[in-house]
Amino acid sequence: MTHHHQTTPIPWSASLLRRDLNARAQHLATIGGLLHEQTTGTEPSILFGHEEQADQSRHGNFHPASYAAICANPAWSRRLTKAHTGRRRVRARADWQWMELDCANSSDALLMNIFCHPGVSSNGHLNPAVANLLGAPSDTQPNFGVHPGVPLKKPPASSRKKILHSILQKDSPQSLFNDTSIPHSPQPEESLHLKDRTEIDLQLGALFVEAKLTESNFQTVSPRLVERYRDFEAVFAVERLPSKIITRPTHPSAEDFSDLEEPSTNTASQLPTPVRSRTVIQGYQLIRNVLAAFHSNASFCVLCDSRRQDLIEIWYSVLAAVHYPSFAWRLKLLTWQELTSVIPEDLQQFLETKYGILPAM
Repeated sequence: MTHHHQTTPIPWSASLLRRDLNARAQHLATIGGLLHEQTTGTEPSILFGHEEQADQSRHGNFHPASYAAICANPAWSRRLTKAHTGRRRVRARADWQWMELDCANSSDALLMNIFCHPGVSSNGHLNPAVANLLGAPSDTQPNFGVHPGVPLKKPPASSRKKILHSILQKDSPQSLFNDTSIPHSPQPEESLHLKDRTEIDLQLGALFVEAKLTESNFQTVSPRLVERYRDFEAVFAVERLPSKIITRPTHPSAEDFSDLEEPSTNTASQLPTPVRSRTVIQGYQLIRNVLAAFHSNASFCVLCDSRRQDLIEIWYSVLAAVHYPSFAWRLKLLTWQELTSVIPEDLQQFLETKYGILPAM
């Protein structure tokens, strides 16, 4: 197989890359006779479905060897049931009950195509070349969709009393006076440290990976949402974080629901009002993931397409705001193109055809 290497990546927008991936998916579905559907809307997406054949199951969104490995691993196959955030807003033409990994431009599907392939991960071991490139241990198995928990700041004293009272109410009288009745029970004070539900796309031992493909951005939020994390100021120089000023109402991207405001029902709001400006922080997903790695004493890697220079620039802007020297060196960026250069040839060919991803030189 002859590769046409990309020497100078041409920046692509999220929309342009989505259109390219869906055109490739439509072509593959047609020539391969693959079960597929198409969403409605101004920018339709191709959805693939599971098929049972005489010899094996197949799914048009996956390399055959990767899909067989996913179906054989209960922990991996559960990922196939992950609901898509846009499922309620965008319907398939045949009312398809589609999931995140059915979508042709799913970054999670791309991630599993690579790391579930037997030539990359097998019998609890990573391909040495892949492990070396990522700086991950070779004796580990990919773990998808983990929730390490990012500590939040303590609630106010009044709220802590209510939480403590609730914890004690759940304990039996015996457990309150007999420590041996619950040998591994956490202390009530420990439960007061609240944590959020930040999801890590991939865990490889002590390495966390965030995968991106056609997402518009890493989410933007109001400063108050990032300031609620316990270790925020310890890790980041707040004034150096990427931000922008919004001077008119804007709608967040499809994957960002964190900064939505409830519409006002007051009739006075229909009258002209002065335009108000507000500052929002960019890279919210990255900030949470970095804090998750910090809390877990792990490394963190952003894995994205080299054609998405906009995402790469946001990552480096967030990285530049990290002022914890002994931790900053554990943060890195890797492109799909760089990763593709060390994977098996049959998987390289699949990624080139389906995603237009060519091995980096």
